[in-house]
Amino acid sequence: MKLLIKNGRVINPATGFDERVDVAIAAGRIVSIGAVAADFAPNKMIDATGCVVAPGLVDLSVRLREPGYEHEGMLASELAAAVAGGVTSLVCPPDTDPVLDEPGLVEMLKFRAEKLHQSRVFPLGALTRGLQGMALTEMVQLTEAGCVGFSQAEVPLEDTQVLMRALQYAASFDYTVWLRPQDMHLGKGVAASGPLATRLGLSGVPVAAETIALHTIFELMRVTGARVHLCRISSAAGVALVAQAKADGLRVTCDVSINSLHLTDTDIGYFDSRMRLDPPLRQQRDRDALRLGLLDGTVDALVSDHTPVDEDAKTLPFAEAEPGATGLELLLGLACKWGDESDAGLLRALAVLTSEPARVLGSALGPLQGSVGQLVKGGVADLCIFNSTSSWVVEPAALRSQGKHTPFSGYELPARVGWTLVGGQVAYEAHSA
Repeated sequence: MKLLIKNGRVINPATGFDERVDVAIAAGRIVSIGAVAADFAPNKMIDATGCVVAPGLVDLSVRLREPGYEHEGMLASELAAAVAGGVTSLVCPPDTDPVLDEPGLVEMLKFRAEKLHQSRVFPLGALTRGLQGMALTEMVQLTEAGCVGFSQAEVPLEDTQVLMRALQYAASFDYTVWLRPQDMHLGKGVAASGPLATRLGLSGVPVAAETIALHTIFELMRVTGARVHLCRISSAAGVALVAQAKADGLRVTCDVSINSLHLTDTDIGYFDSRMRLDPPLRQQRDRDALRLGLLDGTVDALVSDHTPVDEDAKTLPFAEAEPGATGLELLLGLACKWGDESDAGLLRALAVLTSEPARVLGSALGPLQGSVGQLVKGGVADLCIFNSTSSWVVEPAALRSQGKHTPFSGYELPARVGWTLVGGQVAYEAHSA
């Protein structure tokens, strides 16, 4: 299959390339960016006039809901949502049912995902068996099965000795441990501690739930030399601690969710369960610090934190509702919205969705390293083509994800995806969707 993308504004955040040129693709690879060989005869041509041609987005936090939670999302529906949002590579946590703690389960998930010919799926293996925080998993075998790192998902490790041993073991093989910093005991509330939670009578999660966990993680990193990726930092104090850890030379990266980047606890309003999220929405000073951290590089990547939730689990009193929201199809638009509002610009908005998350994955990408998240001659042809000047309104019923709940319902967002290519094949085309 030969494909020619003409007249597009090609942006490669990894190198700062931003020019209006053509892109030629053959056999799933990019064969030229710019001058196209005279004898190149494409089978299909895409006119990208007025559109941006960017690397396919890389999302580091996507729950696919299979196996075990098919009532909230199916592999097919969530991967369809991914390509509709321009996401060509995604990382899924291990908190499925059964938990991804056995090589066979990981291999089956990857096999089923590959058969759908949509986004590339990179699973995280469970850090401990059954996520129970006791016995470590066989990390080597899970890596051989296709895991790109190891995580406890939303289950904090109470035993710091187990966490230290896990970090020691991971460091010996240079694996990355993915942790959401939250103290097990302080993190049991349903809203961020503060005046609003007090007024609504909701149990609070203090900032200390995040910072105590961060201090513990960083001290153990100093002892073990492990590499850690922190998932969904949510507070100004957390951003400051990450900045200091990076300055101290610790091998740490982190991400922030689109929810924390745009919303605050006041958006909960009158117990709006669509705002029931983990981590909980915090105050404006926290949101502002997260935005600045993403701009200056303290925060490495922006994630959708895609967590489809079914109707029955969401239409409950706020404190009883299941946390989570759909986000795959909103990721690009919300990133561009942040880029416009913060003066970060389109290049940085795309970087935190492409080259930066790919850098977080690093050598775990295997032969795809240096190719995923950027546009390079000879690299895999994973592309997102979108109209940066065309706006659209978020209508939950129109989302392809099986989960229809989003706190951004009714928002007008920039950047409408026109085409998504995975391995040189058109995985999504707007007018035919």
